[in-house]
Amino acid sequence: MSLFNRPSSNQVNVGLTILRAVIGSIFVAHGAQKLFVFGLAGVSGAFLQMGIPAPGVVGPLVALVEFFGGLALIVGLLTRLAAAGLAVTMLGAILFVHLNAGLFLPNGSEFALSLLGAVTFLALAGAGAFSLDAVIGRRRVELERV
Repeated sequence: MSLFNRPSSNQVNVGLTILRAVIGSIFVAHGAQKLFVFGLAGVSGAFLQMGIPAPGVVGPLVALVEFFGGLALIVGLLTRLAAAGLAVTMLGAILFVHLNAGLFLPNGSEFALSLLGAVTFLALAGAGAFSLDAVIGRRRVELERV
């Protein structure tokens, strides 16, 4: 491996798998917290206090997208769709919650911005070879040959 050569296909696929697993796990944890700790009513109430529009719909939707979208990233299923949905939630988090607090944590946008960058990359690049998306894609090609 050289610092200046293009990565091999295998290196790219391993990198995509690691990125999906790490980012997916973060989203599963945040979604699970919203679903199972705060509850849908608690999430809706928090979204209302933060001034997020339609909190009774958006709060539960965000919780579900984070939880199930994170699971989808981990296994690499419908990765581009899941990543796009997660990107929308992060854009909303940045615009409605974190932007006024600046960039730096604890309340700034840097964490949500990092997640936005990661899921945007996955939405563009896809899941890679070590994913259910790749397995389904290979099976579709095999069936088309028959």
